[in-house]
Amino acid sequence: MFTLADAPGQAIDMIGFTSYHTKLFFLNGFGYGVDSLLLFLMSISADQVVAQYPPKFKRGAQLGFYLALLAGALFWGSTADIIGRKWAFNFSLLISAIFAITAGAAPNYPGWATMVALSAFGSGGNLVLDTTVFLEYLPSNKQWLLTLLAGWWGVGQTVAGLIAWGYMGNDSLPSFSTEHTKYSCPTDGSVPCTNANNMGWRYLFYTCGALVFILSIARVLVIRFHETPKFLLCQGRDEDVVKTLQDLANKHDRVCHLTLDQLQAHGQIHSSHAQNKASLSELAVHVRGLFVTKTLALSTSLVWVSWALIGLGYALYYVYLPEYLASRGSSTGANSVDITWRNYAITNLCAIPGPIIAGFMCEMPMFGRKRTMSIGAIITMVFFFGYTAVKTEAQNLGFSCAISVSINIYYATLYAYTVEVLPSAHRGTGNGIAVALNRLMGMVSALIGAFTSTASSVPIYVCAALLGMGGILAAFFPFETRGKKSI
Repeated sequence: MFTLADAPGQAIDMIGFTSYHTKLFFLNGFGYGVDSLLLFLMSISADQVVAQYPPKFKRGAQLGFYLALLAGALFWGSTADIIGRKWAFNFSLLISAIFAITAGAAPNYPGWATMVALSAFGSGGNLVLDTTVFLEYLPSNKQWLLTLLAGWWGVGQTVAGLIAWGYMGNDSLPSFSTEHTKYSCPTDGSVPCTNANNMGWRYLFYTCGALVFILSIARVLVIRFHETPKFLLCQGRDEDVVKTLQDLANKHDRVCHLTLDQLQAHGQIHSSHAQNKASLSELAVHVRGLFVTKTLALSTSLVWVSWALIGLGYALYYVYLPEYLASRGSSTGANSVDITWRNYAITNLCAIPGPIIAGFMCEMPMFGRKRTMSIGAIITMVFFFGYTAVKTEAQNLGFSCAISVSINIYYATLYAYTVEVLPSAHRGTGNGIAVALNRLMGMVSALIGAFTSTASSVPIYVCAALLGMGGILAAFFPFETRGKKSI
């Protein structure tokens, strides 16, 4: 017998995993990939743009980028609980693509920073909605795939790194002029940077923006996305809940016994709303819904703090990784620009195995979600400390790759755990605030980068301490979601 609150979940369990879920895995994964791609795109190209258009404040684009990501997470997350998940799913990538392409044609630094920020606003909802949408369609025995979904983050940054290596790392690449010149000029001021010798960052944005545009079109053409059953249930749209689930079952030759009479026999869920949904009062309703019990309040608070900690630690390490890799390369004799970008691409590629390992670990009884996060964070802390003592090129690359694997074990599990532990009626808002806090700390990292040397070991020590704190906090999370249906 169905109960009202978990009726959609039980029906989805009965239907099982279908090709629809496989498509969602890839299409939602595109959002993860685009978010990381744009982040690294901005980081990779910043020095070249600054060299060509010297601004008064060199970290302005980074601050604007994270502010836009923060605004995007809050906007798309809250509207997902108010008007639904569908619109953000369909249009966020398109917004990102349009402004990423436009950024490549920017005539000056303010124009470039503005276009990059607008592109980030579009992608700001990806991490919020991708996990939410995927979870609310997943059978409970496949929820571990949420962790694996984070592997797309590594794919995105790897693509950005490889394309950047091609455009900006090889000194012998010809431009479109009759003379053979570099795509990227030196950033030390030894020669003037103009379009004639510094087109690499523009090609980078054109290429990646076009790729994101193709992915955004694929989201619309490959799948006809329907609003998630749990959102419909929370809105009291019982008929739409049943129709969505029965259509899914019929299309894939599966069984769904849920009927409208069964659903309505248990009454109707009445979610609290403000009189005006387009108001701050409506947002306050969804925020209060995340603190209705002491245990839920503790869970929400610890998850949000964890997102803030990893936001600072991850950004400090990865956003400024090119500078740190270059400095370590110089000390080990690997001071070639091409070698620096090669190491960068390899390090990014190593981000992909982390979520795969986490996917296996989080389903094992001896680990679960909480211990997987703690182990990933503590191991990363150890590697961070070890990284400060590298003396050879091989050690440099080895520690970079090890950190890339371990930090993504923690990050991938935190992504999955967050949406699993939040109540469905307020999941978008709670997830949006978590990601917004993450972005806020990214802004702090940009300020740290503006006033301190990111080529020193200091940011690495800070990252190690932050990851250690994250590992400790994970052990105190009040809920273990392994083997349990999301609420």
